[in-house]
Amino acid sequence: MNTQRLASALALSLLTATPSAYAGPGYPREGGSRFDYAEVVRVEPITREVRVSTPREECWDEDVPVRESSYSSATPMILGGIIGGVVGHTMGKGHGKDAATVAGTVLGGSIGRDIGAQHRTPDGYRTVQETHCRQVEDYREEQRVEGYRVFYRYQGEEYETRMPHDPGERIRVQVSVQPAW
Repeated sequence: MNTQRLASALALSLLTATPSAYAGPGYPREGGSRFDYAEVVRVEPITREVRVSTPREECWDEDVPVRESSYSSATPMILGGIIGGVVGHTMGKGHGKDAATVAGTVLGGSIGRDIGAQHRTPDGYRTVQETHCRQVEDYREEQRVEGYRVFYRYQGEEYETRMPHDPGERIRVQVSVQPAW
């Protein structure tokens, strides 16, 4: 009779045991979980429009006034005086030759000074071209992928999740079995 009681107690304990005691292969005991793979049905990129800035350099030439130095060369006046003196010396005779030389020197110096002044600006400035540059930003709109909506099927049921990357043809899922009380 002891054997019969032992067999009955064993059968009763098997019937009333918690479901975690009968967890199948790959399932941990006591309400744990395991990992499996589900088929990916479709993947949709999640995009957002962003404004992208591209710097570039913009350059142009500009006339810039530059103050002339106050220095004025005496070379045109001296050269004019020499030439005028030579010309005056060849024109006169006797004491008139001396007067013609002096007059030619003074007149030539004056003409030389006037010619030298013509090559300077009257206000003491001249202009030079300088290249100026600045950084400017060009903007454009661009679509950027922020993530993916992934639709997958596991054991005949369809699910959806968001992922930072495209998972490919299958996705790893965590399967959890808990007793229903």
